[in-house]
Amino acid sequence: MQALASPVRLRILSVLSEGPITVTELSERLSVAQTSVSNHLRLLRHLSLVSGTRDGRNIFYNLFDDHVGDLLHEAVGHVAHLPRTG
Repeated sequence: MQALASPVRLRILSVLSEGPITVTELSERLSVAQTSVSNHLRLLRHLSLVSGTRDGRNIFYNLFDDHVGDLLHEAVGHVAHLPRTG
């Protein structure tokens, strides 16, 4: 669950739920530095939440499997039901 604690990682997983994408495309789409996206992807790969497929010089990243998409959907749904503080 710590992997989902970062807003950037949540945004990355959300974009990946739409289909495979490269680091460069992710970086542009999220307006986050490519180095930062790569670091987050490394952690997500280590946790088996994301996988990558090489196509020539590019690596296309996607969710590891459908369970990751389900986990993301449930986590976001849960946050919507939490009481607001402050």
